[in-house]
Parts: sequence; C-alpha cells; structure tokens
Amino acid sequence: MKVLVTGAKGFVGKNLCAELNNIKDGKARCYGDLKVDAVFEFDIDSQPEELDAYCRDCDFVFNLAGVNRPKEQSEFMEGNFGFASTLLDTLKKYNNRCPVMLSSSQQASLTGRFGNSEYGRSKKAGEELFLKYQDDTGAKVLIYRFPNLFGKWCRPNYNSAVATFCNNIANDLPITVNDPSVELELLYIDDLVSEMMRALQGKEHRCDFDGLGVFPLEKGKYCYCPVTHFVKLGEIVDLLYKFAEQPKTLLIPEIAEGSFAKKLYSTYLSYLPKEKVAYPLKMNVDDRGSFTELVHLAKCGQVSINISKPSITKGQHWHHSKWELFIVVKGHGLIQERKEGTDEVIEFEVSGDNIEVVHMLPGYTHNIINLSDTEDLVTVMYCNETFDPNKPDTFFDPVVKPE
Repeated sequence: MKVLVTGAKGFVGKNLCAELNNIKDGKARCYGDLKVDAVFEFDIDSQPEELDAYCRDCDFVFNLAGVNRPKEQSEFMEGNFGFASTLLDTLKKYNNRCPVMLSSSQQASLTGRFGNSEYGRSKKAGEELFLKYQDDTGAKVLIYRFPNLFGKWCRPNYNSAVATFCNNIANDLPITVNDPSVELELLYIDDLVSEMMRALQGKEHRCDFDGLGVFPLEKGKYCYCPVTHFVKLGEIVDLLYKFAEQPKTLLIPEIAEGSFAKKLYSTYLSYLPKEKVAYPLKMNVDDRGSFTELVHLAKCGQVSINISKPSITKGQHWHHSKWELFIVVKGHGLIQERKEGTDEVIEFEVSGDNIEVVHMLPGYTHNIINLSDTEDLVTVMYCNETFDPNKPDTFFDPVVKPE
C-alpha cells in the first residue's frame, strides 16, 4: 500500500509518518498484516508536480494539511477549503478513487463557543466538499473532527495549551491559567495514530454528531477516535508541577496504563531541555560501599542500588511488615535469612552472571555478603514502601549469632 500524507511536517503528520515508516521498514509489527510500501510526504514546501505524482499512485490519503493560525481570517478558507479542493481535483484527474481521510475539527460543529468560528466555517466547508466528492465518485471518505490534541512534537505557544504548559514548566517559564475549572477534551497523539492505522485497514470507528456530542454508529457519516480524556486545566497544571519535582522527590506519580497522567508525563518529558535530561542522585557512601535511592513509586515503594565493597557484609536486620527484593546484577555474593526466634538459616548464592530475584521475608533477619576479595557486588533492591525515618520498621539482629 502506498500512503499519501498531506501536512506531513505538522504535529499530527510527523507522528503519523513516523509510524507509517516504521511499518514500511518492518519495525512496527503490531498491526497484523498491514503493509506499507511507500509513504508520500507532502507539505507546504513541496512542489505541485509532487502532488500530481502522489495522487496518481497512492492507495490511501491522509489529508492533514490546513491553516489554524493565519495572519488574516480569509486565509482559513483559502488554506483549509482551497487545498482540499486542489487535492480532490488532482485525485479526480487520475481517476484515483482510493479512500481519503480528512482532518477536521470540533469547531466545524459551529455550536456553542464555536458558533462564530471562521476556522470552524472553513473546516465545515471542507467537510461538505469531501462528502460531495464521495457522492460524485463513490470514493470512501473518512471525516474526523478532532478535539484538542497533545503529545510529543507538538508546537508550544501556538494552538495547544498542553504543549505550552509542558514546554514552559519544563523550561522554568511562567504559565497563565485564567480559569483552572475549564475542562478540555483531549486526544493523545498515540491514540490518534492508532485510530489512523485502523482507518488504513478499513476498521475506522464511525459516528454521527449532535453538536459536540459523539454518537457511535456503524454506518455513521463521520469518524471518531474512541479514546479521549476530559480534564480540567487546573488538574493538568498540578500534574505537570508534580512531574517537574520528580528529580528532587524521586517520586514517580501514579501513571496507570491508559491514564491521562501516563500520556501527559510522556508528553512533558519530550519538552525537557538538555540540562534536565540527567540529574544527580544522593549517594550514601561509607567504607562498606554505597546505597542510593533511585526512584520512589506512588503507593508502591522504592527502588535502590546497593554497592558492597569486596568481602563486606551488609544488612543484618529484619522488618515486621516491610519486604524487599534483592537482585544481584554484578559480582558474586551470598544472601542469608533467618526467621526470628529460630536458629535455621536459609542461604542463596547469587551472581551477576545468573540474575535472579530473592525475597527478603518479613520477620526474617537478613544480610548480603560480597564473596569476592577484589570485585564490588552490585544489587538492585526493591522495597514495598518508601523509608519513613519516623517509623523505620528496621531492627538490627545478626543472621548468624557470634559464637
């Protein structure tokens, strides 16, 4: 399949072309038998003859080209309706009746706050043009009215509040929120691209609209992406400031699979300047080696790295409820555990050459011994709770009692 993407250098276009090229190059294998042979990328700096060649040869068109921040209001109609006319006329010229997707907007509803939107009128005119093209030619048309979009590569200080907030907070710049209670409907770029891949396979989600309301319908006039998030501006900003504090707190916030927070965190990270991509950690160093907390997990404990110098024993303590996982990733060591009140010791010889997980059991005093005389022992340690100095739940007791 040969795919034409207009507006290929825009936010959606860059993300869509990246995934199409991944499929073409055999790097993305999650789309079943979908095959892409060529990706034709067309943008404002492309030549008209390129559009001719692409419209002659393509098997599917994603029309993402458009204007949303012109100098003059009249440019809305020229940029959105005008180019759409050129595209469809060129397809007609070559009698190419391949499916054509149109990137429209919620503003095309011309309802509520969008009732007097010049941009919305240009998008609505584009929709009508595509629907007439479908009636005239029999070609399949897929019209998507997108809500607010966000994700990596979105231009800040342009037409996305989320992009602006992410960029400014990541770069320690001020932001302005006039009304934190304003709710946005947000569509994440990866969810959008996933829907575009479904469209490419003829599995698009169909609907009709009542104003801004989406009504799923198998043979609906329009198309939609079923995964969006309704979030207040104040909630977005609060989350972003928590993300910005992570290098200091080490706290990874709750980012459940599919959640808005997970998608926003990925978006925020894509705006970090070079000087914030890496950050130092506090190493607790003594003559035995070092212990460094790596991350704290909201409601799920912490991960640390422990380095033991040659022949050193660490630990020799037990916990009431706290439990840990020890994973030796370098060196050769011995882990010992003894149930409190007994003399029975269980042992585990561990090595970075054969990585395994060993539980530190509640009620068992435990240690870890570096068996090497020359090499450091490096252990990744997970604990089910972050350390609380006011309630450490840690009690010294040697595993092997001295004679």
